[in-house]
Amino acid sequence: MKPVVKAVVGLCMLCLSVGTVVFAQDAEKKRLTDSYNVMKEILDMPDKGIPGGLLKGSECVIVLPSVKKAGFIVGGEYGRGMMTCRTGANHDGPWSAPIMMASGGGSLGLQIGGQATDFVLLVMNDKGLRSMIGGSKMKLGADASVAAGPLGRSTEAATNLRMSAEILSWSRAQGVFGGVSLVGATLRADGDANKNLYGKSVTPKEIMEGQVTAPEEANQLLTLLNETAGKTRTPVPEAGPK
Repeated sequence: MKPVVKAVVGLCMLCLSVGTVVFAQDAEKKRLTDSYNVMKEILDMPDKGIPGGLLKGSECVIVLPSVKKAGFIVGGEYGRGMMTCRTGANHDGPWSAPIMMASGGGSLGLQIGGQATDFVLLVMNDKGLRSMIGGSKMKLGADASVAAGPLGRSTEAATNLRMSAEILSWSRAQGVFGGVSLVGATLRADGDANKNLYGKSVTPKEIMEGQVTAPEEANQLLTLLNETAGKTRTPVPEAGPK
């Protein structure tokens, strides 16, 4: 191959590689924007949204926007989204840069059927958090307990109970929002997506520790959570006697 031809081929390959990286990064940034839109619309629900007390007492928020059933994909991955966790040694500080997540399997597929569905999950305690950032695929109901989240901003009594589940979950499809059990579904950190977003391989723990800067597309969601869930965590009180 002549030197000029080699140079042209090399330049084309470089352009293709750069274009692929930019496309992948844009896809992850769109995920962040979609996650913000989902969370904003749910938090704007006047009386049947996520109870404020639970949101303020959570350690992590996971948003999986527009999840679609895709059983033909090897491994049964149905959706991708993001997670942000409270920073600080006691997980009670402002919200971290986003950790990209992948979901699939089990009852997640049963819940979504043939339509796009949004999912929101709250990680309520340290055990749930450790399971979530451990680096391997986590099966809900086995590696961490999960339960359908309660509804209603006006029913704050429900938020004053210490929920036994480590993770609470909700879904929204065709405008209908409600608590949903995701026992059997799986969640894991999406390593490739995190690399695309931050330009290097980075672990969930490193993201939470502030070793990367949140992209601009995450600012709206982080601001929304800091305003509605607080920059510091308010633990959910222990349940009193019945």
